[in-house]
This record gives sequence, structure tokens and C-alpha cells, in this order.
Amino acid sequence: MSTVDAPAVALTGARAALGSRPVLRGVDLTVARGEVVALLGANGSGKSTAVRAAIGRVPLTEGRAELFGTELRRFRQWARVGYVPQRTTAASGVPATIREVVSSGRLSRTRFGLLSRADRAAIDRAIGLVGLADRAGDPVEALSGGQHQRVLIARALAAEPELLIMDEPMAGVDLASQEVLASTLRDQVAAGTTVLLVLHELGAVEPLIDRAVVLRDGCVVHDGPPPRAVGQHALPGHDHVHPHAADEPLRTGLLG
Repeated sequence: MSTVDAPAVALTGARAALGSRPVLRGVDLTVARGEVVALLGANGSGKSTAVRAAIGRVPLTEGRAELFGTELRRFRQWARVGYVPQRTTAASGVPATIREVVSSGRLSRTRFGLLSRADRAAIDRAIGLVGLADRAGDPVEALSGGQHQRVLIARALAAEPELLIMDEPMAGVDLASQEVLASTLRDQVAAGTTVLLVLHELGAVEPLIDRAVVLRDGCVVHDGPPPRAVGQHALPGHDHVHPHAADEPLRTGLLG
């Protein structure tokens, strides 16, 4: 298969561990170009580890990861990939405005880190998409949790990625921000962006989902149409405990 026809994301026989604990146990996952895929499962099922492995943030102990048909260790076109991590803040203690944080997401497209008129337009467009145009000069430390999440999404969108990977973008976000995020995602899907979403439940984005992949104990147990009643309590293995990963530090580039 040529790289032109290859899936945007492909994990084959992916195995990974966190410390001594196996987390992925032979996961096969593909996301075709233009497709919107939801990765579902109970806490501890391996969802976040799978997407982090797909972009090289968690090393595989076995198996293979490819982006756009290129093996991950040889992939260099990171401007094609936008990543929104789980439960992090936009500033991580560093004083910065919304525009400054979002601008950092454009650096992979610039020459020598200098922003052109087109770069600035893309940054403004990304900030507008998440409904923060009137607050672009505000410090991110003054934002609510939902607004922080919008800034992180705008940062990912600033590079105008072909593939957008979002790890639980709706978790802990107020209803108004959820609606903004769903609207933003609709715009990206309409423009042909490939999307891989880690979710507890589909909620407002359900109409956008082409396919759902459900993980349980690091294995794929469903790959096809979204299951009915996909709320987290309906997923196999849900234990009614809701731990979350520790916050990740901000990185100005995808792989820091």
C-alpha cells in the first residue's frame, strides 16, 4: 500500500506497559483518512495509552505504529498531526496569553520560528473556532477549566492538522464549553480532518462518529458501529471508580 492510500493511524499488534504493568495486549487499530473514530472503554482499559503509543509518547514493547503509512520512528511530518492531551492546563505555571499558547502550536509550520501573515491568520482562526477571539490577549491562568481545554484545542488546530487526536476532550468541561468543542469538531470534520477521539461517552459528538473501538483490559473487544447506550456505566468492565492520569506538562511542539 502506498503512503497516499495508507491509513492516517495504524497500530498493529501493539503491546505496551507502564512500569511492570501490561497496558496494551496486542491492539490493532486503524483510522482511515477522513474517518472519525471514537476510542471507548472503562478507566484503565488502555485508551489513553493507545493514542499516546500512536504518536510515540509511550514506547511499544511489541507491534508496530504508523502515521500516514510511515513507521513511527521514521515519521517527521508532525505538522500534519494535532494532539490534545488529557487533563492538562494550557500554561502549566508559565505566564502566557491565549494567543501566545495557541501560537506555539503553529511553530511546526514556520521557518526559523518566525510567524508570517498566513501563520497569524491561522492562529486567529483557531482562536475564533473555539470561541475565544474576544479574549485572545487574556492570561491563560485566568481561565476556567473548560476554557483551558478550548485553548489546548486551538493550539492543536493552529497548525491546520490533517489528523486530530483528542484524549477525553469533554472530561471535566462545563456544558457551554462542551457545546463549543462539539461545534469546533463539526467544523473540522466537515473540512475533511481525520479525527481520533478518546471518550468515556459519545454525548454531543455522537452524530460525527463513523466507528467506535472499545478496549477492555488492553484488548479490542468491539470495532464497528458505536454501541448503543455508550455511557461509561454501560461499557464492559466499568468499575465505578474514576481515577485520572496526572497532569502532563505543556510542550510547545507535539513531541516537546
